[in-house]
Amino acid sequence: MIKGILLDLAGTIHVGDAPLPGAISAVRALAASGLPLRFVTNTSRRTRAALHEDLRRIGFDIAAEEIFTAPLAVRRYLEEHRLRPYLLVHQHLLPEYDGLCCDNPDAVVVGDAEEGFSFRNMNTAFRLLKGGARLLAAGRTRYFEGGGGLELDVGPFVAALEYAAETTAVVLGKPSPDFFLEAAAEVGVEPSDCIMVGDDAETDIAAALAAGVQGALVQTGKYREGDERRIGGDFILARNIASAVEEIVGRVKRGG
Repeated sequence: MIKGILLDLAGTIHVGDAPLPGAISAVRALAASGLPLRFVTNTSRRTRAALHEDLRRIGFDIAAEEIFTAPLAVRRYLEEHRLRPYLLVHQHLLPEYDGLCCDNPDAVVVGDAEEGFSFRNMNTAFRLLKGGARLLAAGRTRYFEGGGGLELDVGPFVAALEYAAETTAVVLGKPSPDFFLEAAAEVGVEPSDCIMVGDDAETDIAAALAAGVQGALVQTGKYREGDERRIGGDFILARNIASAVEEIVGRVKRGG
């Protein structure tokens, strides 16, 4: 059964500042279906409030509370474990961590820092990690589809710090199973009754299946021909978000 939807953002419903064809009406159809919905994203260049504003500006009528982000999952972890972070994140994301004590850091938080991935900043993070700080990552995604083509995501920089400091990151965004389980809990249904819709065969779909969540891979965004062969298990392969939503809503109506 499908009782809840987890929906990726970049590459699935939009690329840059442009909605993908049929995406606005598809999201509207999901809202009309009555299925509980969360927009789940590893995007770590923008706060949830900024993402919400961006999505509404380009035509998506959604609530801020429906957006579930990796940076917020990182903040919850920091608060739960009373950690003081060194923030290797994009400058636009800093407001997401307002109010946290960052003196004498005992954790390194890595998001998509973009130009912030300077030698100086990476070396500071490396030295903290060698001194015993914990490495927290907003995700392990290798790349994403930006407005001008493929762009490096946070994963390669996390891997570099892991290698140099001989440590292992705690990943709090996709593809961590806990991320999907927490998102399903927010939706209010069992993981097996949720379906994850995204454009990344590994980080969105294979990882969701490993967490016990159903999957639907859309052939937009970062998708490249043959990506579906990297996924084990049953999933929906859809041309785009509109056809994915049509298939999902159809299954729900049929009781599947």
